[in-house]
Formats: sequence, structure tokens, C-alpha cells
Amino acid sequence: MNRLVVIDAAIFVLTAISAAGGSWCYHDSSCDDTTWPTIASGNCNGSRQSPINIVSASARGDATLTTFTFTKYGDITTMKNIKNTGKTVIVELTSGVQITGGALSEAYDSLQFHLHWGNGTSVPGSEHTVDGTRYPMELHIVNAKSSHNGNTTTAVTDGTGLAALGFFIEAIPGNVTGSPAAWKTLTSYLANITLKDEYVNITHAISLDELLEGVDRTKYYRYHGSLTTPNCNEAVVWTVFKDPIKVSQDLIDIFSTTVRIEHNSTSDLMTNIFRNIQTVNGWVVTTQPSSTTALPVSGASTTSSSLGIVALACMLLTV
Repeated sequence: MNRLVVIDAAIFVLTAISAAGGSWCYHDSSCDDTTWPTIASGNCNGSRQSPINIVSASARGDATLTTFTFTKYGDITTMKNIKNTGKTVIVELTSGVQITGGALSEAYDSLQFHLHWGNGTSVPGSEHTVDGTRYPMELHIVNAKSSHNGNTTTAVTDGTGLAALGFFIEAIPGNVTGSPAAWKTLTSYLANITLKDEYVNITHAISLDELLEGVDRTKYYRYHGSLTTPNCNEAVVWTVFKDPIKVSQDLIDIFSTTVRIEHNSTSDLMTNIFRNIQTVNGWVVTTQPSSTTALPVSGASTTSSSLGIVALACMLLTV
């Protein structure tokens, strides 16, 4: 794999919603998430911010939360490239990847996925928590309404313009290493993007279904929130899946020990790249009703799969 330092425009527009009034960060008290309401005051101090702590016992049953259809999530050629943005690692998807169903109002085009993490085994780094538990990592697949035709300027002003799929990642128990194989392949690219703005084409055959193996995609939480990075636009339909992805600890550790936040090899390693929990402010979290729920029982069934995507030509970022 050749190391590339040229900033590819297609990747840049997927990762660079710049904060109004200045830059933002995770690692410095002058620009970390405690300052975002000032840096991006139009949205980051809003009333519908993400991430949140999901209280499972308080999630309201909703029978409309049916099965998703995942188009091209099983395709092994849809991951285009992987990039170190200085704030996360992002994988751009090719066109044609899409999600429908799941009580979404229309089809959404899958644009990219990225990750949030803490610091190896010592600090868990998922953005959402469930009943106060934070997982080691969280994967976000970012999707935009197909009707916006790739226009993120309009998508981020639409209260349901974006749909984010959140997947927790936890360590496989025991002394297992290099597992699953798809994650071993994905993390092998990190050595080629150690510095900010470096990216490399993905040449191995990997599918989204392989990365999401073991997750029951019929069981999830739903709420309406925001991007979890500035400008924190309150335009996101969040789906947070209940089952975590199981990845061996050695592969989880690679993220916090390999990629750096700046353009030089002496800059800080990328650690603790997650926004702290936001106030729920009365917004309702829903899920599929169970037999013990007072509300009607859902007709949720199995998840279909397959994958592909649309590269955005305007600003949209990591949620």
C-alpha cells in the first residue's frame, strides 16, 4: 500500500464541517467539547444534542421500528479509501450503498463510516452509553436522505436529513488476537495513515456485513439528535444497535497506539476522541416493544443485507 498525503476532495468534504468561529478538538481544554457551545454556538448549545446515555428501562416501545434493508452491505468492493483526519479515522464508501426501512421516512445513501475510541484498555471511548456503561469503541455509519441528492447544505438543515447507525465495539474475552479477520484487515491500513491527512486506497476485499458480523440488526434504539462534532447540527435520526461488535483487544488497541493528530510523528497519539454525554432534555428514546412492554408488540423481523455509497460533494461530517 502506498502512503498518500494529498488531501482528496471527496474525503475532505465528508470530514470537514468546520466550527463557526474557530477550530475544535478533543485533546486541549482551549478547544475540547466543553468549549464547543461557544465555538459553534448556533448548534452545539442546542436542546437536541448527541451523544446521550440510553436508559434501557425507559425506552418507549414503538411497533413501527421494523427491519432495515441494507443495500450493498455485502459487497466487498464498496470501501474506497481510509483517512486520518486528525480527529478520527474515516472510510469513504463508493456510490450505491443505501439503507431503507427501520421506520426511516425514505431511502438514505450510506456515505462513510468512522470510529470513536478512548485509550486502549484503560479508557473506554464509545460516544453513547447504555445504562451508564461506556464501550471501548463506537462505529458510526453516516447516511443522508437520497432526496437531498448529495446536497449536505440542505441535509444538515433538515431535522431528519441524516441518519446515523451506531455500533458499539467491545473486546472478545480471553486471549484471542487478530479477530475477526475483516477487522484485522481494516486495522492493517492504520500503519499507512499515521499522520493527519494521510489516506490510502483500500485494496482488500472487505464488506460492511463482515465488519458488523454478530450484530442482530433488528434490535436497536432510536432517537432524534445531532452530529456529535461541530457544528453539531440537530439533523440526525440516530439508530444505536443493542448488540456490540466483538473485536479482539489487540485490534482495538491499534487505534490508540498508531494514528496521530497532526502532520508530524512527534504529535500526540489520537486518543479519547469522543464527545461527552449530553442532556436528553425530555427527548424520547424508542425501541422495539417486548412482550413485557405495555405498548403494542412490534412486527420486527430479520435484517437483509448488501452494501455501496454516494460520495458527498458538500460539507458533512462525522457524527
